Amino acid sequence: MTVKIGLLGLGTVGTGTAQILLNPTGRNPLLKEIKISKVGVRSLDKPRQVEFPPEVMTTDLEAVISDPEIEIVVELLGGLEPARSLILKAIAQKKHVVTANKAVIARYGDEIYEAANQSGVYVLLEAAVGGGIPIIKPLKQSLGANRITSIIGIVNGTTNYILTKMTTAGADFNDVLTEAQQLGYAEADPTADVDGLDAADKIAILASLGFAGRVKREDVYCEGIRQITATDITYAEQLGFVIKLLAIAKGTEGENSQQLQLRVHPTLVSKDHPLANINGVYNSVLVEGNPLGQVMFFGPGAGAGPTASAVVSDIMNIVAILQSSGENQGLDPLLSCIHQHFCQITPIEAVETRFYARFLTKDVPGVIGYLGTTFGNHHVSLESVVQTGFRGELAEIVVVTHDVCEGNFRQALEEIRNLEAIDSIPSIIRVL
Repeated sequence: MTVKIGLLGLGTVGTGTAQILLNPTGRNPLLKEIKISKVGVRSLDKPRQVEFPPEVMTTDLEAVISDPEIEIVVELLGGLEPARSLILKAIAQKKHVVTANKAVIARYGDEIYEAANQSGVYVLLEAAVGGGIPIIKPLKQSLGANRITSIIGIVNGTTNYILTKMTTAGADFNDVLTEAQQLGYAEADPTADVDGLDAADKIAILASLGFAGRVKREDVYCEGIRQITATDITYAEQLGFVIKLLAIAKGTEGENSQQLQLRVHPTLVSKDHPLANINGVYNSVLVEGNPLGQVMFFGPGAGAGPTASAVVSDIMNIVAILQSSGENQGLDPLLSCIHQHFCQITPIEAVETRFYARFLTKDVPGVIGYLGTTFGNHHVSLESVVQTGFRGELAEIVVVTHDVCEGNFRQALEEIRNLEAIDSIPSIIRVL
């Protein structure tokens, strides 16, 4: 039985997806049962790496969805609209959906999944997080018997490339960003990557799956890497750390609790941590649960081939279900998403973590004592305080704390900023 699909978008990932489906030789035999029936694009004049007959190509995106012969709609347009509207229209017509669109799922997943469950269709999104790394399906299925306690990942290849290059070459952020743009690793407008927005979309999705609850994207605390300097990377190295942009979801203790920490920010990671050696454009996700313990997923996090691999995997899953059980059977609860409640997100001020802070101070006696006393007054315990040298006439002091409440740490910093001996606080970075 041939299953006909409609492809929305023929950009980088859409082209990669088409190339796999048009060349099934040596791959899973199921691929021979899949036919691309229609392809919706914004322009017919754009040169493309794959060719389809004229009757297959169309700029009428809704015509792809309304075609009664199409059973699966593959949305690879990107962006919020018209992607969201087209996904919902496809669902309303009882068509299954495969998407790589993390922005739409992170913001409108609640609406999309509720509609899909009512229509009895699947929405699969393996390609939305981690490119070719299988992480969505394992969270739904392979790890389903575990109580997940944390999901920590390097899920943005652009920022990981920039931080890796800054570490190995001692270069400044702006210089490496320019190079990353020239190599095609960073967009002309890199905001979504370097400000952590892309990673926040992805951790919102992973958290909703791992902790079996709905997550509001706006509840994810987000910091990017623009403020990271070569100086901080050097000091991190001396202290036994590397700096990574981490996406973190942590559950609180308790069998029935849905209290979550959800945050994206630069982080000092100990060199002996599993994520410390994930370099370049690669991604990795470290999942911890009970009784499993830790398991890590690693691989290429973007690009035509890896992402298309995940897209086609989702298509094959749906085709296998259609061929084995028919479309009138109930949804497989391990593939669909049914979340009945919103997770409670811990405010960032209440999160407990370690901190690295760098101070520039006037060269006067007692400065380190002032710092220690002020931190102590706010219940901030210091692991180390080191005067690293001078910058001009200013002394440079680096502080690393034990686990402390972020709210207490911030209050201490406000008081420290007002000390006459303090010139500035150039860097504040959390420590894993």
